[in-house]
Amino acid sequence: MKPMNEEHLAVLRRHMVEMIAIHADLASEELGQATLDERVMASMRRVPRHLFVPVAVAPYAYQDMPLPIGFDKTVSQPFIVALMTDLLAPQPHEAVLEIGTGLGYQTAIIAELAGHVWSVEIVEEFAIHAEALLQSLGFSNVAIRVGDGSRGWPEHAPYDKILVSVAAERTPPALLDQLKPGGRLVLPLASEEAQFLTVIDKDAGGQLQTRKLIPVRFSRLETV
Repeated sequence: MKPMNEEHLAVLRRHMVEMIAIHADLASEELGQATLDERVMASMRRVPRHLFVPVAVAPYAYQDMPLPIGFDKTVSQPFIVALMTDLLAPQPHEAVLEIGTGLGYQTAIIAELAGHVWSVEIVEEFAIHAEALLQSLGFSNVAIRVGDGSRGWPEHAPYDKILVSVAAERTPPALLDQLKPGGRLVLPLASEEAQFLTVIDKDAGGQLQTRKLIPVRFSRLETV
């Protein structure tokens, strides 16, 4: 059997986005919305997820499921990537801090929508791979560093938006400090019982408003 070409892959991406739309509609009561931003959905249709996973699992790249990427980590299922991006609502003029680059898939989705993405990854092999891949795909608005994500990236703060793709028991204080007034932080917060996708808004006076949405399952935040 001959390998799939770009046309085939584009069809699979469109199908993936259709499944994301169904998932969003089914979860509309919990989310408070039945659809996701079309800008986000268009980005999901464009970014080639199969390039951001190991070759062995690339045939499953457009199924709505998380996939292993090594070091006991996974790339999130497409629905969760789309939902977190929708909740973050990155705009073309905004600077976004991402914690947990992985192999760069979520990074690429955000980079299509934001002005600049600063991403921190604790696994050096991931950071090196993601940086090379994103550059090869023409993403010139992304910078990646190896480090402890709980400390953020203070040199480029404050950020309009922050996305954390690993679960923490509490929001790292450094990330709240690096979030602009009027900004938003999206992350999975973990307790002993469960993890919940959480949105934290900081108002103009620096006060925080938190809302929990749906249960999720992410790798835990590693610190050094």
